[in-house]
Amino acid sequence: MKSRIGPNGVHLFNRLSGLNVLLDELSPEEAIWSMSPRQVSIALTNVCDLHCAYCYAPKHKASLHTDEVLSWLKELDAEGCLGIGFGGGEPTLHPDFVDICKRAAGETQLAVTFTTHGHRLTPQLVERLKGSIHFTRISVDGVGRTYEGQRGKPFASLLRGIDSIATLSPFGINVVVNESTISELDAIAELAEEVGASELLLLPQQATTKVASMDRVVGRALQNWVSNYRGQVRLAVSELGTSGLPTCDPLPDERGFQSYAHIDASGVLRANSYSSAGAKIGDAGVLWALRQLRNTLDIKRESNHENLERIRL
Repeated sequence: MKSRIGPNGVHLFNRLSGLNVLLDELSPEEAIWSMSPRQVSIALTNVCDLHCAYCYAPKHKASLHTDEVLSWLKELDAEGCLGIGFGGGEPTLHPDFVDICKRAAGETQLAVTFTTHGHRLTPQLVERLKGSIHFTRISVDGVGRTYEGQRGKPFASLLRGIDSIATLSPFGINVVVNESTISELDAIAELAEEVGASELLLLPQQATTKVASMDRVVGRALQNWVSNYRGQVRLAVSELGTSGLPTCDPLPDERGFQSYAHIDASGVLRANSYSSAGAKIGDAGVLWALRQLRNTLDIKRESNHENLERIRL
Protein backbone atom coordinates (compact mmCIF):
# COMPACT_ATOMS: atom_id res chain seq x y z
CA MET A 1 0.00 0.00 0.00
CA LYS A 2 1.12 3.52 -0.73
CA SER A 3 1.08 6.04 2.11
CA ARG A 4 0.33 9.76 2.13
CA ILE A 5 0.70 12.13 5.06
CA GLY A 6 -1.73 15.02 5.47
CA PRO A 7 -3.68 17.16 7.94
CA ASN A 8 -6.18 14.36 8.64
CA GLY A 9 -3.58 11.70 9.40
CA VAL A 10 -1.82 8.98 7.41
CA HIS A 11 -3.70 7.80 4.32
CA LEU A 12 -2.96 4.29 3.02
CA PHE A 13 -4.11 3.35 -0.48
CA ASN A 14 -4.01 0.18 -2.58
CA ARG A 15 -4.40 0.97 -6.26
CA LEU A 16 -5.26 -2.61 -7.23
CA SER A 17 -8.16 -3.12 -4.84
CA GLY A 18 -9.10 0.55 -4.36
CA LEU A 19 -8.88 0.08 -0.58
CA ASN A 20 -8.37 3.28 1.43
CA VAL A 21 -7.35 3.28 5.11
CA LEU A 22 -7.09 6.52 7.10
CA LEU A 23 -5.12 6.47 10.34
CA ASP A 24 -6.84 9.57 11.71
CA GLU A 25 -5.69 9.07 15.28
CA LEU A 26 -2.31 10.36 14.10
CA SER A 27 -1.65 14.12 13.88
CA PRO A 28 1.39 14.67 11.65
CA GLU A 29 3.10 18.05 11.81
CA GLU A 30 2.55 20.25 8.75
CA ALA A 31 6.26 20.14 7.96
CA ILE A 32 5.98 16.47 6.95
CA TRP A 33 2.73 16.63 4.99
CA SER A 34 2.96 15.26 1.45
CA MET A 35 3.69 18.07 -0.99
CA SER A 36 1.73 16.74 -3.97
CA PRO A 37 -2.04 16.96 -4.42
CA ARG A 38 -3.81 13.69 -3.60
CA GLN A 39 -5.25 13.48 -7.12
CA VAL A 40 -4.15 15.14 -10.36
CA SER A 41 -6.06 15.18 -13.63
CA ILE A 42 -4.09 15.56 -16.86
CA ALA A 43 -5.54 16.58 -20.22
CA LEU A 44 -3.29 14.66 -22.60
CA THR A 45 -4.77 16.39 -25.64
CA ASN A 46 -7.46 18.91 -26.58
CA VAL A 47 -8.36 16.83 -29.63
CA CYS A 48 -11.81 15.22 -29.59
CA ASP A 49 -14.04 13.77 -32.28
CA LEU A 50 -17.20 14.98 -30.49
CA HIS A 51 -18.46 18.56 -30.24
CA CYS A 52 -20.48 18.75 -27.02
CA ALA A 53 -21.70 22.29 -26.25
CA TYR A 54 -21.01 21.91 -22.51
CA CYS A 55 -17.43 20.72 -22.94
CA TYR A 56 -15.00 22.89 -20.95
CA ALA A 57 -11.82 21.77 -22.78
CA PRO A 58 -9.95 24.47 -24.73
CA LYS A 59 -10.54 24.30 -28.47
CA HIS A 60 -7.02 25.16 -29.63
CA LYS A 61 -4.87 22.22 -30.68
CA ALA A 62 -2.48 21.06 -27.98
CA SER A 63 -1.05 17.74 -26.81
CA LEU A 64 1.46 16.84 -24.13
CA HIS A 65 4.73 15.08 -24.88
CA THR A 66 5.06 11.59 -23.46
CA ASP A 67 8.43 12.12 -21.77
CA GLU A 68 7.35 15.29 -19.98
CA VAL A 69 4.16 13.60 -18.74
CA LEU A 70 6.17 10.69 -17.32
CA SER A 71 8.62 13.10 -15.70
CA TRP A 72 5.74 14.91 -13.96
CA LEU A 73 4.15 11.65 -12.86
CA LYS A 74 7.37 10.44 -11.23
CA GLU A 75 7.72 13.74 -9.39
CA LEU A 76 4.11 13.63 -8.17
CA ASP A 77 4.46 9.98 -7.18
CA ALA A 78 7.55 10.68 -5.07
CA GLU A 79 5.76 13.51 -3.23
CA GLY A 80 2.65 11.59 -2.15
CA CYS A 81 0.18 11.77 -5.03
CA LEU A 82 -2.08 8.70 -5.00
CA GLY A 83 -3.71 8.79 -8.42
CA ILE A 84 -3.81 10.50 -11.78
CA GLY A 85 -6.67 10.73 -14.25
CA PHE A 86 -6.07 11.17 -17.95
CA GLY A 87 -8.59 13.19 -19.89
CA GLY A 88 -8.79 15.69 -22.69
CA GLY A 89 -10.30 16.19 -25.17
CA GLU A 90 -10.50 12.48 -25.72
CA PRO A 91 -7.37 10.87 -24.20
CA THR A 92 -7.49 7.80 -26.44
CA LEU A 93 -6.78 10.13 -29.40
CA HIS A 94 -3.32 10.91 -28.03
CA PRO A 95 -0.91 8.94 -30.25
CA ASP A 96 1.02 7.59 -27.23
CA PHE A 97 -1.97 6.95 -24.98
CA VAL A 98 -1.31 3.23 -24.45
CA ASP A 99 2.42 3.77 -23.89
CA ILE A 100 1.77 6.55 -21.36
CA CYS A 101 -0.65 4.36 -19.40
CA LYS A 102 1.71 1.38 -19.43
CA ARG A 103 4.68 3.42 -18.29
CA ALA A 104 2.66 5.26 -15.64
CA ALA A 105 1.50 1.95 -14.17
CA GLY A 106 4.90 0.28 -14.47
CA GLU A 107 7.21 3.11 -13.41
CA THR A 108 5.17 4.68 -10.58
CA GLN A 109 2.91 3.59 -7.71
CA LEU A 110 0.11 5.85 -8.94
CA ALA A 111 -3.40 4.62 -9.61
CA VAL A 112 -3.96 5.19 -13.34
CA THR A 113 -7.44 6.20 -14.49
CA PHE A 114 -8.91 7.85 -17.55
CA THR A 115 -12.19 9.40 -18.67
CA THR A 116 -13.51 8.64 -22.14
CA HIS A 117 -16.58 9.03 -24.34
CA GLY A 118 -16.18 5.30 -25.02
CA HIS A 119 -16.62 5.23 -28.79
CA ARG A 120 -12.99 4.33 -29.54
CA LEU A 121 -12.71 1.46 -27.07
CA THR A 122 -12.19 -1.38 -29.50
CA PRO A 123 -11.38 -4.88 -28.20
CA GLN A 124 -7.87 -4.39 -29.56
CA LEU A 125 -7.29 -1.14 -27.63
CA VAL A 126 -8.73 -2.62 -24.44
CA GLU A 127 -6.45 -5.66 -24.73
CA ARG A 128 -3.39 -3.40 -25.03
CA LEU A 129 -4.44 -1.42 -21.94
CA LYS A 130 -5.07 -4.41 -19.66
CA GLY A 131 -2.89 -4.41 -16.58
CA SER A 132 -2.20 -0.67 -16.86
CA ILE A 133 -5.57 0.83 -15.86
CA HIS A 134 -6.98 0.76 -12.34
CA PHE A 135 -10.26 2.61 -12.90
CA THR A 136 -12.11 4.06 -15.90
CA ARG A 137 -14.84 6.65 -16.27
CA ILE A 138 -17.25 6.78 -19.21
CA SER A 139 -19.45 9.76 -20.00
CA VAL A 140 -23.16 8.95 -20.31
CA ASP A 141 -25.10 12.20 -20.71
CA GLY A 142 -28.62 10.85 -21.07
CA VAL A 143 -29.95 7.67 -22.63
CA GLY A 144 -31.27 6.90 -26.10
CA ARG A 145 -32.20 9.96 -28.14
CA THR A 146 -31.23 12.37 -25.36
CA TYR A 147 -27.70 11.00 -25.39
CA GLU A 148 -27.55 11.13 -29.18
CA GLY A 149 -28.76 14.74 -29.15
CA GLN A 150 -26.16 15.74 -26.55
CA ARG A 151 -23.22 13.78 -27.93
CA GLY A 152 -24.02 13.32 -31.61
CA LYS A 153 -23.12 9.61 -31.50
CA PRO A 154 -25.29 6.47 -31.58
CA PHE A 155 -26.36 5.26 -28.13
CA ALA A 156 -25.75 1.68 -29.31
CA SER A 157 -22.10 2.58 -29.91
CA LEU A 158 -21.84 3.88 -26.35
CA LEU A 159 -23.24 0.60 -25.00
CA ARG A 160 -20.55 -1.30 -26.91
CA GLY A 161 -17.95 0.96 -25.32
CA ILE A 162 -19.35 0.20 -21.86
CA ASP A 163 -19.13 -3.53 -22.60
CA SER A 164 -15.46 -3.06 -23.47
CA ILE A 165 -14.74 -1.03 -20.34
CA ALA A 166 -16.28 -3.75 -18.18
CA THR A 167 -13.54 -6.13 -19.35
CA LEU A 168 -10.75 -3.61 -18.66
CA SER A 169 -11.14 -2.39 -15.07
CA PRO A 170 -13.65 -1.30 -12.45
CA PHE A 171 -15.47 1.70 -13.91
CA GLY A 172 -17.85 4.53 -13.17
CA ILE A 173 -20.36 6.49 -15.18
CA ASN A 174 -20.26 10.30 -15.44
CA VAL A 175 -23.28 12.42 -16.29
CA VAL A 176 -23.41 16.16 -16.97
CA VAL A 177 -26.56 17.35 -15.20
CA ASN A 178 -28.54 19.94 -17.16
CA GLU A 179 -32.10 20.60 -18.30
CA SER A 180 -31.89 17.73 -20.81
CA THR A 181 -30.45 15.04 -18.52
CA ILE A 182 -32.08 15.81 -15.15
CA SER A 183 -35.24 13.87 -16.06
CA GLU A 184 -33.18 10.86 -17.10
CA LEU A 185 -31.18 10.33 -13.91
CA ASP A 186 -33.36 7.37 -12.94
CA ALA A 187 -32.70 5.70 -16.30
CA ILE A 188 -28.98 6.44 -16.10
CA ALA A 189 -28.82 5.02 -12.56
CA GLU A 190 -30.63 1.89 -13.73
CA LEU A 191 -28.18 1.56 -16.62
CA ALA A 192 -25.24 1.99 -14.24
CA GLU A 193 -26.54 -0.84 -12.08
CA GLU A 194 -27.28 -3.10 -15.06
CA VAL A 195 -23.79 -2.76 -16.57
CA GLY A 196 -21.95 -3.16 -13.26
CA ALA A 197 -20.67 0.39 -12.73
CA SER A 198 -19.34 1.01 -9.24
CA GLU A 199 -20.02 4.76 -9.18
CA LEU A 200 -22.31 7.38 -10.71
CA LEU A 201 -20.57 10.74 -10.82
CA LEU A 202 -22.88 13.77 -11.09
CA LEU A 203 -21.37 16.76 -12.89
CA PRO A 204 -23.65 19.82 -12.61
CA GLN A 205 -23.19 21.72 -15.87
CA GLN A 206 -20.67 24.57 -15.72
CA ALA A 207 -20.76 27.58 -18.03
CA THR A 208 -18.86 27.49 -21.32
CA THR A 209 -18.89 29.87 -24.27
CA LYS A 210 -21.95 27.99 -25.57
CA VAL A 211 -24.01 27.12 -22.49
CA ALA A 212 -24.84 28.56 -19.07
CA SER A 213 -24.27 26.87 -15.74
CA MET A 214 -26.96 24.56 -14.37
CA ASP A 215 -29.84 26.82 -13.29
CA ARG A 216 -31.65 26.89 -9.95
CA VAL A 217 -34.62 24.89 -11.19
CA VAL A 218 -32.40 22.03 -12.31
CA GLY A 219 -30.34 22.43 -9.13
CA ARG A 220 -33.40 21.95 -6.91
CA ALA A 221 -34.50 18.96 -9.01
CA LEU A 222 -31.04 17.43 -8.56
CA GLN A 223 -31.19 17.94 -4.79
CA ASN A 224 -34.57 16.20 -4.69
CA TRP A 225 -33.34 13.34 -6.83
CA VAL A 226 -30.30 12.75 -4.64
CA SER A 227 -32.42 12.90 -1.48
CA ASN A 228 -34.77 10.23 -2.85
CA TYR A 229 -32.12 8.02 -4.46
CA ARG A 230 -32.23 4.42 -3.28
CA GLY A 231 -30.10 2.76 -5.95
CA GLN A 232 -27.24 0.34 -5.37
CA VAL A 233 -24.56 2.30 -7.26
CA ARG A 234 -22.79 4.82 -5.03
CA LEU A 235 -23.16 8.50 -5.91
CA ALA A 236 -20.40 11.07 -6.20
CA VAL A 237 -20.44 14.73 -7.24
CA SER A 238 -17.86 17.15 -8.60
CA GLU A 239 -16.45 19.57 -6.02
CA LEU A 240 -17.85 22.52 -7.99
CA GLY A 241 -21.34 21.01 -7.78
CA THR A 242 -21.65 20.18 -4.08
CA SER A 243 -23.84 23.14 -3.10
CA GLY A 244 -27.07 21.94 -1.50
CA LEU A 245 -26.16 18.25 -1.68
CA PRO A 246 -25.54 15.96 1.33
CA THR A 247 -21.88 15.02 0.93
CA CYS A 248 -19.50 12.95 3.01
CA ASP A 249 -15.84 13.98 3.06
CA PRO A 250 -13.45 11.65 4.93
CA LEU A 251 -10.64 14.20 4.55
CA PRO A 252 -12.28 17.49 5.57
CA ASP A 253 -9.02 19.33 6.24
CA GLU A 254 -7.45 18.43 2.90
CA ARG A 255 -8.43 21.37 0.73
CA GLY A 256 -7.35 23.12 -2.44
CA PHE A 257 -4.04 21.93 -3.84
CA GLN A 258 -3.68 19.38 -1.05
CA SER A 259 -6.54 17.43 -2.58
CA TYR A 260 -6.54 18.18 -6.29
CA ALA A 261 -4.89 19.91 -9.25
CA HIS A 262 -5.29 19.89 -13.02
CA ILE A 263 -2.71 20.01 -15.82
CA ASP A 264 -4.04 21.13 -19.18
CA ALA A 265 -2.87 19.99 -22.62
CA SER A 266 -0.56 23.02 -22.90
CA GLY A 267 1.33 22.02 -19.75
CA VAL A 268 -0.25 24.64 -17.48
CA LEU A 269 -1.04 23.68 -13.88
CA ARG A 270 -4.41 24.91 -12.59
CA ALA A 271 -6.56 24.50 -9.48
CA ASN A 272 -9.18 22.80 -11.66
CA SER A 273 -10.10 22.48 -15.32
CA TYR A 274 -12.36 25.57 -15.18
CA SER A 275 -9.83 27.89 -13.51
CA SER A 276 -8.39 30.77 -15.55
CA ALA A 277 -5.34 31.11 -13.30
CA GLY A 278 -2.42 28.80 -13.97
CA ALA A 279 1.33 28.29 -13.87
CA LYS A 280 3.31 26.93 -16.80
CA ILE A 281 5.27 23.80 -15.88
CA GLY A 282 8.82 24.42 -17.01
CA ASP A 283 12.16 22.73 -16.53
CA ALA A 284 11.91 23.23 -12.74
CA GLY A 285 9.09 20.69 -12.60
CA VAL A 286 5.47 20.35 -11.57
CA LEU A 287 6.00 20.96 -7.83
CA TRP A 288 7.77 24.22 -8.57
CA ALA A 289 4.79 25.30 -10.68
CA LEU A 290 2.49 24.25 -7.83
CA ARG A 291 4.36 26.47 -5.36
CA GLN A 292 4.26 29.41 -7.81
CA LEU A 293 0.52 29.05 -8.34
CA ARG A 294 -0.15 28.71 -4.61
CA ASN A 295 1.80 31.89 -3.92
CA THR A 296 -0.02 33.78 -6.69
CA LEU A 297 -3.47 32.74 -5.48
CA ASP A 298 -2.57 33.47 -1.83
CA ILE A 299 -1.50 37.01 -2.79
CA LYS A 300 -4.78 37.54 -4.69
CA ARG A 301 -6.82 36.29 -1.72
CA GLU A 302 -4.97 38.61 0.67
CA SER A 303 -5.55 41.53 -1.70
CA ASN A 304 -9.27 40.73 -2.01
CA HIS A 305 -9.59 40.45 1.78
CA GLU A 306 -7.89 43.83 2.22
CA ASN A 307 -10.26 45.41 -0.32
CA LEU A 308 -13.28 43.96 1.51
CA GLU A 309 -12.03 45.42 4.79
CA ARG A 310 -11.69 48.82 3.13
CA ILE A 311 -15.25 48.59 1.82
CA ARG A 312 -16.57 47.74 5.29
CA LEU A 313 -14.92 50.84 6.77
